[in-house]
Amino acid sequence: MDIQTLNMIIRERFAALKAAKEAGQSSTELAVITGALLLGAGLLVVAIKTKLLEKIGIINGG
Repeated sequence: MDIQTLNMIIRERFAALKAAKEAGQSSTELAVITGALLLGAGLLVVAIKTKLLEKIGIINGG
């Protein structure tokens, strides 16, 4: 997983959530956008953890 791509997706979803809230979208639509935002955030955490574990492995192995 590419951290920059996930970061960009999260920023886009947050902007969509903010715009939808200001436009008066229904709570169901806001829930779907929020769910996508949380999913992206979870994937970002996993990507960062994986990258960090790779770096630790390189330091300990070398």
